[in-house]
Amino acid sequence: MAQFDPRRQPMRLAPHVFTAVAAVSVALLAGRVYQPAVAAAEEAGLIQLTDEQVDSLEAQAFVAAGAPAGMTAPEAIPVEVRRGETFEDAVLRTGVDESEARALVQTISNAFDVSRIEPGLRFETAIAKPRAGRGSARLIGMTMRTGPASQLTVSRSFDGALKVRSLDEKVTRETLVATGEVSGSLSASARRVGASAAITRRLSQIFAHKFDMDRDIRRGDDFTLVFDRAVTENGRTIETGELLYAQIKGQVFYRFQVPGSREVQYFDATGKNTRSAFMRTPIVRARISSSFGMRRHPISGYRRMHQGIDFAAPTGTPVVAPADGVVVEARRWGGYGNWLRIRHSNGLESGYGHLSRYASGIRAGQRVRQGQVVAYVGSTGASTGPHLHYEIWRRGQRINPSSIRVEEGTVLTGADLAAFRAEKARIDRIIAAGGERRPEVLQATVRGLRPVQAAETAES
Repeated sequence: MAQFDPRRQPMRLAPHVFTAVAAVSVALLAGRVYQPAVAAAEEAGLIQLTDEQVDSLEAQAFVAAGAPAGMTAPEAIPVEVRRGETFEDAVLRTGVDESEARALVQTISNAFDVSRIEPGLRFETAIAKPRAGRGSARLIGMTMRTGPASQLTVSRSFDGALKVRSLDEKVTRETLVATGEVSGSLSASARRVGASAAITRRLSQIFAHKFDMDRDIRRGDDFTLVFDRAVTENGRTIETGELLYAQIKGQVFYRFQVPGSREVQYFDATGKNTRSAFMRTPIVRARISSSFGMRRHPISGYRRMHQGIDFAAPTGTPVVAPADGVVVEARRWGGYGNWLRIRHSNGLESGYGHLSRYASGIRAGQRVRQGQVVAYVGSTGASTGPHLHYEIWRRGQRINPSSIRVEEGTVLTGADLAAFRAEKARIDRIIAAGGERRPEVLQATVRGLRPVQAAETAES
């Protein structure tokens, strides 16, 4: 169990003065009183401590908290509210007695409606246990995240009563212009410059229409991404918005929502949609292990026609629909194992073999959109290892998937083109300025917590 360090700010939200006061409180509870008059005066906000005094108080309290009279050093004990239990039940699992748990609930109730707390809520307690092993543990303090940039802290005052404070961290919304070079995969490289998983997925979808992500994107290729995010004063990203702009290997795309449309799309600098009739591959970052044509079968040993393309990829790798369509089959089919077939326009169908599983909701009759995850790579059926067998059918006949001509997307015109150019100009200005920052206070709270009088809980 981790030892409780009274100098540590669990969520890095508390100011130094509060940390010092909380640390001194722990020392007092341990039976070691350090200059109570000074501490009390600071608590009342009558004097201002210097940085040296704060450091000294923290150091003294840390030494004192290491050996509380008759108790072990406080330990940080994480707690998660379980299904069917109350907040008080969860606190009791730390070893404190009912009076301690009840007092904590009453204290928290001054800021949040504890009856609305739901299973899964997590908080951290600081607990000291009796050295002799007999008796109840004692609550030293508690911290609980109550929002994306706020937390609730409970500590003991000089008379031993529990005190609650609501600590808010300043949040800035910014439009980030992130640049980098590809090292490994494009997705991993994007994450290193601050992109979220959702943004890297969108990035792969956009460029899958233009590039074979395994062979066309190489180490050292530079890229630029523009996206919104919310960051705390300590630099922690708490929310990431949509990808507004992406550039790699000279290909540039802007996010734009056509007026009256519910769908967000990406267009090049001229207003041409990134979407094509067919994506080049149904899988990102996969090596072609077997091409279309005659080959020696890896299991039977006979030479025969290989009527598709095999992509080597780990089990569980997402497989996406290369174009809009309707699922025709999602079933077991002999040596293909788990098989999926999708009917597209112009007499084309795509087929996928050896799948480990289908994506949620994929079944015969289900409509799918281009770029939607429909299944996951596996090794079912007659297979020597994890890979995707990919086929294209034209009017019932298998053809080489590499022969499919990729047609360009639609081009904006008229009022839609004018609106796109205005949005493009806005994004270009942000890029030229190196980004944009907008201070903002986030009011959202953790699910299951209803503020009662949070504005009145902070004490100085």
